[in-house]
Amino acid sequence: MDQPHPHTHSQLDPMEVRVRALESLLTQKGYVDPAALDAIIETYETRIGPHNGAAVVARAWVNPEFRAWLLTDATAAIDSMGFGGRQGEHMVAVPNSDQVHNMVVCTLCSCYPWPILGLPPVWYKSAPYRAKAVQDPRGVLRDFGVDLPATTRLRVWDSTAEVRYLVLPRMPAAAKGLDEHELARLVTRDSMIGTGLALEPGTAIPPP
Repeated sequence: MDQPHPHTHSQLDPMEVRVRALESLLTQKGYVDPAALDAIIETYETRIGPHNGAAVVARAWVNPEFRAWLLTDATAAIDSMGFGGRQGEHMVAVPNSDQVHNMVVCTLCSCYPWPILGLPPVWYKSAPYRAKAVQDPRGVLRDFGVDLPATTRLRVWDSTAEVRYLVLPRMPAAAKGLDEHELARLVTRDSMIGTGLALEPGTAIPPP
């Protein structure tokens, strides 16, 4: 389950302003049902979209050869599973370990790997997240309920239009022996951005 987050979303970029204005106009004219639109966006943000990335992570967890390929050429490895495409032309996978925890941000806008993570969450695009992720990444993790040991080094990767990142979260020790399908259910969107951890077995989200 996605971790809660207290970030404010009061600052909108020009594109978001235009989108909201268009949405308001279409709603007023009866063309758009706001509740239905919100439900669709939520589905793609948290359920359908991240399933592609979760499948990639699960395969890397159980297949050492695929993991090595993913870390060497993430674009090709991801494409081999049918998840390539626009917004994912140049992917880089960064693995978490006992010593290092990775987190992704886009400091200039909201570059995001759509083919494997779906729509970017609102907080990822917010000015507070973009600023704090660089200045105080450990504080951001605490905001998301993740408290890492002081000995764990944090690395923040700045996503761009040219390069987008996938965090390869650590597999929970208790998940050893599970198959790819079962493992994929432990991989959350936030764990692939680096603001969360993989779920422990028994807490997986039921499939839609």
